[in-house]
Amino acid sequence: MSHPTLTVEVSDRLAVVTINRPELRNALSRQVLADLQDVLAVLRDDDEVGAVAFTGAGDKAFVAGADISQLQGYTLHTGLEGAMQRLFDEIEAFDKPTIAAVNGFALGGGCELAMSCDIRIAADTARFGLPETNLSVLPGAGGTQRLARLVGTGRAIEMVLSGRFLAAAEAREIGLVTTVVPQPELLPAVRALADRILAKGPLSVRLAKLVIRAGMDADQRTGLVVERLAQALLYTTDDKREGATAFLEKRPAAFRGR
Repeated sequence: MSHPTLTVEVSDRLAVVTINRPELRNALSRQVLADLQDVLAVLRDDDEVGAVAFTGAGDKAFVAGADISQLQGYTLHTGLEGAMQRLFDEIEAFDKPTIAAVNGFALGGGCELAMSCDIRIAADTARFGLPETNLSVLPGAGGTQRLARLVGTGRAIEMVLSGRFLAAAEAREIGLVTTVVPQPELLPAVRALADRILAKGPLSVRLAKLVIRAGMDADQRTGLVVERLAQALLYTTDDKREGATAFLEKRPAAFRGR
């Protein structure tokens, strides 16, 4: 796949999507959003890809926000269109597991991109923040909603209103990221996590993600019903039979996604 602002590398079922604008700290321009949309469409239907990781080129920035040079032209209609918010909704709902490999500054839209992923692993040099109020706008690509769900309402309000940056250690402490590793170990850590996930039953991984996401927007009783229905479906699959048989025979399972 060739795109002006991205590189995509697929190895052993993991696709690493790198936003490649290091001279602009990998800012999210309209072209980047369009390229990400195209890449997602291809990766969704690629049976050779089981998980997707997002990162930024260089060692300074994951994504240092939206392209501010384009902000001057934004209008009421731009906000209502919500192109970035819709894209990150798509990433959140993506069928395959997604991992944010946060290698540097994750600010504004970059922090929102990371939060739309299922799992966030950060280098110890990473910094997180939603500084949009400095420009008299707000985090409008999911930041006001996903941040509160991840770290709690009080912390989210404090972060958004103050616009302060968080070091990687604090981000882990409050639950914004799951793991912090030294910078050189970031992609190997992502690879190791992806390998663990990809070794599981692909249908169970897909449905587990779906059930957890659906349950976040429902009451517990409804979530439990969805969980029960998903489990009933998995009980009918070849992969369930293979997983149980492999366990009893003390061998690795050979899942086929059916």
